[in-house]
Amino acid sequence: MATVGDAASASRRPDGVQQRLEALVRDFKAPAALATVTGRDGRTRRYTAGVGDLATGAKVPVDGQVRVGSNTKAFTSVVLLQLVGEGKVGLDAFVDTYLPGLLRGDGIDGRNITVRQLLQHTSGLPNYTEYLEGDRLDRYYEPRELLDLALAHTSDFTPGDGWKYSNTGYLVAGMIIQRITGRPVGEEITHRVIDRIGLRHTYFPVPGDTTVHEAHPEGYDRLTPGGPLTDVTRQDMSWGWAAGALVSTNTDLNRFYTTLIGGGLIAPELLAQMRTTVPADEHLGQGARYGLGLISFPLTCGGVYWGHGGTLPGYVTRGGVTEDGRAANIAVTTVPAVEAKPRIAADVDAALCR
Repeated sequence: MATVGDAASASRRPDGVQQRLEALVRDFKAPAALATVTGRDGRTRRYTAGVGDLATGAKVPVDGQVRVGSNTKAFTSVVLLQLVGEGKVGLDAFVDTYLPGLLRGDGIDGRNITVRQLLQHTSGLPNYTEYLEGDRLDRYYEPRELLDLALAHTSDFTPGDGWKYSNTGYLVAGMIIQRITGRPVGEEITHRVIDRIGLRHTYFPVPGDTTVHEAHPEGYDRLTPGGPLTDVTRQDMSWGWAAGALVSTNTDLNRFYTTLIGGGLIAPELLAQMRTTVPADEHLGQGARYGLGLISFPLTCGGVYWGHGGTLPGYVTRGGVTEDGRAANIAVTTVPAVEAKPRIAADVDAALCR
């Protein structure tokens, strides 16, 4: 189903985005897909395909809430950069300046890792999510417990000498935010970003909250290779924390990235730092470049778009915005086969280039 703005009427002519969503559901056996697209004409269209709940057959709610995973990193980065702008944090200061003695391990030393490197995945810190046990969705983790999983392993490279995606950098970034502000990172994200720009359907779960609050499609995962789809909507997102805990909608994500790229959240000089990128093709796709919690992706029609994306049990989100106001975000309610992820990225590209 496609809607224009808040209207409930479906488009009379075939719509390429709608057709692509339906193909995603069909070809990769995804329960549902949702999208919000703002085109060159400035009009916003919202789409759904598939089934919102496999148990009941309920429809997919238009612009339903989903767990947006690593899009959280962009929010965390914005808060930390705001603190840089306030003179409370130095982007090229070492972690030990704020968390003395915290980062110590085999090849790991917080006296040699900068805040910038945490945000750009150039710190060499091992990725803690690679070492989480299978019960991660059902239990509460303290951030320090997650950090210890990473510190038990050897650094991936000398800080600044490589690039490798690591949730651990954002775990430490969240700890710095809490140390500097004296408030939980979720409260800072809420106050400084979510409430500030009116993201009414976005929230950072409080400890113990495992639900998705508003109308949403259920999220599914195969808990064993080749096994049946299992409903994993309820999760204790403490395991994702400052790297991946947020719940949002496609429309709210588009608004966040549009506001960010438009200069509405951080000063121009800090936005320039956020948009200073390094190659990240190997993990994120051909031509992708990683800034400070912000990724640039090339467009087939020329130029780039800016966003992040997220993958976690139950939900995959991909999308971003262009300099001239186009925006597209797609959510799929399972983690599809590896070959599906480039297809979702291609669908975002098609939506932005039409």
